[in-house]
This record gives sequence, structure tokens and C-alpha cells, in this order.
Amino acid sequence: MGDNLLIRCNHYFANFEALAHYIYSMILSDKRILEEIEKGTILIEPFRKDCLGTNSYDVHLGAHLATYTVRELDARAHNKIEEFRIPEEGYVLNPGTLYLGVTEEYTETHSHVPFLEGKSSAGRLGIFIHATAGKGDVGYCNTWTLEITVIQPIRVYTGMPIGQLIYFAVDGEIETYYKDKRGAKYNQRTVKPIESMMWKNKF
Repeated sequence: MGDNLLIRCNHYFANFEALAHYIYSMILSDKRILEEIEKGTILIEPFRKDCLGTNSYDVHLGAHLATYTVRELDARAHNKIEEFRIPEEGYVLNPGTLYLGVTEEYTETHSHVPFLEGKSSAGRLGIFIHATAGKGDVGYCNTWTLEITVIQPIRVYTGMPIGQLIYFAVDGEIETYYKDKRGAKYNQRTVKPIESMMWKNKF
């Protein structure tokens, strides 16, 4: 019994290690990101070399925030937002409110799957930058709207590091890129947060 359990455990960990190796081998390294930028398959504006990590690129909080104009939201309704600029002295975010922010960086990703994750430094301040929408689509061309919530009151500033982009290789050919997708809801280029377009779905 003990030998069988040991064999099963060894088999499990061997498979897990192989899976982990496969997943992380699909993430672009810093050199690969630079190569793809040179080829034009990845665009980051503005691009700063010092924001390039080992396998990610740091993005920053843009000048605009927004909140919904009503407290009770309706998934079938077009819930409007009120947009405002972050003042020079910063702006205090409070728990219990969803803030829509935006990245300073405009990005295009034509051959890879972009993922936006929070920076650990922001996470350790209790800042969460997305509720569910960490994954982008191949062909996504825009700034990134951030779904910001906080654990406790915190003052934030335009230009502060807020997240990091990582890029995954795609297995197989793409039939329809996001920028060409009929009915894509977030294609219009903007430097401001975009509210939920759930109301455009039929349900």
C-alpha cells in the first residue's frame, strides 16, 4: 500500500512539474517581448525599457477614474459612469466602491494572449485591479480599463505602477482577431475608463 501511494505521488508530481514547465515556457521572456515589439506584433505606447521585467511589462495608472452614477446596478441596463481626473495631490479610494481606472499605456497584441495582473506592491496595499477581466484577446488594441477595489482607504496617484502585462504564446491559427470581431464592445480607442457593456448582450 505504501509503495503504491509513493508511486502515485511521484507520478502526480512528475506530471505537475511537466505541466508547470509547459505553462511557463509559453510565457514570453523579456527578450521575446522585445523581439515581438521589433516585429510589430506587440505595441506598447509609451514604452520604457526600465518597465520591462524578466517576463512582464509594468503598466501605470492613467489620469482618469470613474464610478457608477447609481448604487444599485442592473445587468440588463446601460449603467452610466461619472468620470473625473485624479488631482495632483492624489485621490483617496474607499472600500465598498467599484472604481474604473485606465492604464496610461495603449497596447496592441496581434499574435499573443495578453494578461493583465496586479503588481505585488499594489496588492500589498490592498489594491485589486480587476474583478474577472485579467485576460485580453489576440488582436486587442486599446488601453486597459481597470476594475479597482480596495481593502482600506488609500490615496492613489496618476502614473503610479498599478499592474503588469504578461504575454502567452497561442497554439493554433487565429480565425477572428478581437479588433475584427463583429460586436466587439471595447474597440474604440480611449484614454478613459469604459463602463460595462453587458447590456448589449441578449439574455
